[in-house]
Amino acid sequence: MALSAFDDKSCEPQSAELRAVLGRSADRWDELIAHFEAAFAPLALDWNFGGAKWGWVLRLKQKKRTVLYLTPCRRHFLAGFVLGQKAVDAAQAIPLDAPVLAVIDAAPKYGEGRGVIIEVRTKRDAEYVKQLADVKMSN
Repeated sequence: MALSAFDDKSCEPQSAELRAVLGRSADRWDELIAHFEAAFAPLALDWNFGGAKWGWVLRLKQKKRTVLYLTPCRRHFLAGFVLGQKAVDAAQAIPLDAPVLAVIDAAPKYGEGRGVIIEVRTKRDAEYVKQLADVKMSN
């Protein structure tokens, strides 16, 4: 079973389906996208099927640089980042709650950086995603 609520490779998620799956989290999804479109213009939004493990994921890119990945789940979504060491150091210097810092510290390390995934259920979670994206893009 895929991490995304959308796991059928032949059917890219549509707006109405996305809102139905996300439920109340759909507003946070929309707010984050609007924030990133304003902060990192021009921003490209591309749905990508990540395979049977991931399912459909929305990639937000500024030119050639990926800002983050949004994975729709039932009644919430995941925000995924790849943070280089400079961005990790900068993230640890801003006021983040201990659980978010623990997610960053425990994130797997790859050649490109750490693969950080934040579960977004609340407005506060969305604010952490904004902060981490700002840190990533400025480092």
